[in-house]
Order: sequence, then structure tokens, then C-alpha cells
Amino acid sequence: MVRRAGEFGIGLQGSLDVDMPRVKARKDRISEQSRAGVEQSLRSLAGCTVYQGHGRFVAPHEVQVGEAVLAAERIFINVGGRALVPNWLGLDQVPYLTNSSMMAVDFVPRHLVIVGGSCVGLEFAQMYRRFGSEVSVVEMAPRVVHREDPDVSAAIAEILESEGIGLRLKAECIRVARNGEDVLVGLDCTDGPPELRGSHLLLAVGRLRNTDDLGLDEAGIARDERGYIKVDDQLRTNVPGVWALGDCNGKGAFTHTAYNDFEIVAANLLDGGSRRVSDRISAYALYVDPPLGRAGMTEAEVKSSGKPALIATRPMTRVGRAVEKGETAGFMKILADAQSKQILGASLLGTGCDEVIHGVLDLM
Repeated sequence: MVRRAGEFGIGLQGSLDVDMPRVKARKDRISEQSRAGVEQSLRSLAGCTVYQGHGRFVAPHEVQVGEAVLAAERIFINVGGRALVPNWLGLDQVPYLTNSSMMAVDFVPRHLVIVGGSCVGLEFAQMYRRFGSEVSVVEMAPRVVHREDPDVSAAIAEILESEGIGLRLKAECIRVARNGEDVLVGLDCTDGPPELRGSHLLLAVGRLRNTDDLGLDEAGIARDERGYIKVDDQLRTNVPGVWALGDCNGKGAFTHTAYNDFEIVAANLLDGGSRRVSDRISAYALYVDPPLGRAGMTEAEVKSSGKPALIATRPMTRVGRAVEKGETAGFMKILADAQSKQILGASLLGTGCDEVIHGVLDLM
């Protein structure tokens, strides 16, 4: 907004300066306040004891944390995930960042090379480009956020490229190496040079579930071929009295899906409910600017389902608020069942659409 001040008739003297230590200090302060508040509420909750340590099953209904062995009739696993570090040639010789360590950066990288063109990668790409870094994004798929419809991917790519972010798509056989203080990323791409030289490397190529050191075998808890804990439609594992929630069950990788897992289990256990994961309408946001809000099925999913459907699109250039804010990038798309007229899904890319999507989601 500072860079665009002239559009609103506001004059600024001097150049834009980003003080990254102050930026990080503010982020740390706000994040810590939130984290500490959650911990304090748990520690002060009647009947709740917090154990800090690595918990592992030693029996189907026993978990050991340090010297303590905790036994319970009901156990709920919610261990989350971590950044995936791929087995690339040369990666063990090169310093790299992940979504976690990136949050400790208190400087503006000269040239940030990001491998991964989905949520994490694109959000950091735009953020650091606006801080002043040169940014290049490497993606193995033929387009960014390739799980979205092609028109959504194309619009997001156009927004990022308009800000000077370089996109290298269809990148295969990725390899990395040191070159003095820089990092070289070797690519086999359809277009562009075979190497990228950057000052820093961020890996944003996916998430890994934290199920590999939980003692699940000791408890007899089954996992699938990808390592996720197997659960039924009500999030029960194959061991009676043990449930798995959040990232580790492969049913969603967001805070809000983990919370909805809790809502399902709590309703069924405590309120006599019969809630199921399969009743959940998928919803998420991509926090680039402007943001993408998503709910339900994509256009590709609707077409593959064979449902007769209606589609409506509207460019943000025809949305009053977008015009008034001078933020007209993006468009809105909604799909509906042609017979029942029920909404099947929506992709809203535009100013405020991470909030606007809730109007569609609530109606669905």
C-alpha cells in the first residue's frame, strides 16, 4: 500500500525501507502472545495436566513421556506434521530453509529461490518479493497451485509475475550445489536456463506426518502406505478407544480441519451425535494478495463427476469494492448443480475473498 500511495493522491518523501529485525520482532511478539495464551489456558484448566516431552505408545492404551507412563481408556492422537525434506542430489551439502526456519529470518535475502509452487511457497514468495528480495519459484508441475483449476492457476501466476517474481515450471531432476556463498539449483525445464543462482534456498515441497516415532507398532495402530494413521469416517483407529485427529490422519492439513476433527469426535462421544468426516465441505484459503478462497469442488472435479452443472464467473473489475480499493486482480467462479441448484463449489480470487468465501460456505 505504501508503494501504491500515489494512486490515492498521497505523496511520500524518500524511499521505502524495510527494517527486517523490527518486522520479525513484531511477528515474534504477536505469535508468542497467542501461543502463551493457549498454554496458560491449558495449564490453568481444572483437571488438566500438561506433560512436555516426546510421547510414545508402549501398549494399546499406555503412552510414555519421559519417566511417566500414562494409561487411559481414551487416547486422542493429534501430532501434526513437518516440512518434507526431499532426497535431492547435493542437498546434504547446501544450507536450506523450511517453512519453520524461514520464520526466524531477520534479514532480506538478496535472491530467494523457492522450490514449491503451492501454498507455502507462493505465500513466502510474494511476502519476500515485497520486502525487497529477488524471488524465483521452481515448480515441478506445469503450473503453480496445480490442484486448482487452470484459470485460477493462470490468474495467480499473472499476479505474481506482475510483481517481478520469476516462475520456473515443469522443473524435473532438481539438484543443488554450493557456489561460493551462493546456492545453485539445477533444473531440467522446458524453458529457461538450466541453473538458478540464489543467495538462499527455501524448500516448500510438501508436508510429512509426524507418525514415524510414536510407538504405533507397540499399540497395534495401523498406518497406510504413506504413513498416515488409518481412521474410519468418525476418526477412530483400528484400536478401540484410540482416535487420530489433524494432519496425522491424512484427512486434511489445516488448523481448521484439525479443529473440525475435534468437533466430530466430541459431538459423537459426548453429545450422542453421528457426525462424519465425509460430511465435511472442503474449504481453505491461499494467502497471497489478493487471496484465494475455496469451498467444495473445483470445476475439474465437477466435470469428472458427470453432474449437469451451471457455472458463473465475474471478474473483480466488476466488483465495486475492488474498484474502490484499486485492487481489481482476480475473478470469482461459482458452480451449481443444474437440477437442484445447490452450490457445488466456488473459487474466489480477489480482495477479501478469504473472508467472502464464508458466505458461500455457510450457504452450502
